[in-house]
Amino acid sequence: MTAVDHVLGAHPDRFTRPIDGLAAPPYTTESEIHEVFALFGYAAAITERLELATSILVLPQRQAQLVAKQAAAVDVLSKGRVRLGVGVGWNYAEMEAMGEDFRTRGRRFEEQIEVLRRLWTEPLVTFEGRWHTIDRLSINPRPVQRPIPIWIGCGMSEPLVRRVARLADGWMPRQTGESGEEFSVTLERLRGYAQEAGRDPAAIGIDVRIAASLDSPDAWLKRATEMQALGVTHITLSTSRDVRTPAELVAAVPRYRRMLDGVVAV
Repeated sequence: MTAVDHVLGAHPDRFTRPIDGLAAPPYTTESEIHEVFALFGYAAAITERLELATSILVLPQRQAQLVAKQAAAVDVLSKGRVRLGVGVGWNYAEMEAMGEDFRTRGRRFEEQIEVLRRLWTEPLVTFEGRWHTIDRLSINPRPVQRPIPIWIGCGMSEPLVRRVARLADGWMPRQTGESGEEFSVTLERLRGYAQEAGRDPAAIGIDVRIAASLDSPDAWLKRATEMQALGVTHITLSTSRDVRTPAELVAAVPRYRRMLDGVVAV
């Protein structure tokens, strides 16, 4: 199970400059988005095996210390089923309204990841950074997973791919290209950057999103099979633009199962 994160929705008129390469804002005041940790707390109580993954949590607009506490709580309640997908975000209107500097989000993001991992793994934390000061403090309880896996969601530019190679347990690429050729080249770059950073490239998971609204189940399966051949470890079937209500989701499950069963059989 994956869930997106937005605290505030902005009116489309707020976007008077380019939106991170997007033609239009994907979420506005009309988009219904549940608070992700509250949603996952509920899901943890009614499921036993379902992984709970944010895709993605906009980390720079939240306090890292609070995110550490919230994610740890859900990890404890779910017995270790959380995967934290994080990104720097695109919605400058939302981030400004939450009192955070949109311009420094990338640098703060990297420091936040270090803070998260230390709070999840150490019984007492002292940390002095540019944006965080912690003097002999901790969270309790700490998560079942120490640390919770942190996956980064982003595009395929060189600085972003290098960040994934240095810091992430996995990558959630925003786009993979229609042919997959550009994505394949980027994966090779990612693996090379990981080796440069002294990391095992095979230890970095890859989660590719397939939009349910765009193709038929046969096309989903073809796409998923191509991605698996490239070394992709996770496939997310995104239903957010395909269904609008719980009833529509239940009705669509048989169609989704065709792709899921096919992928498992590959």
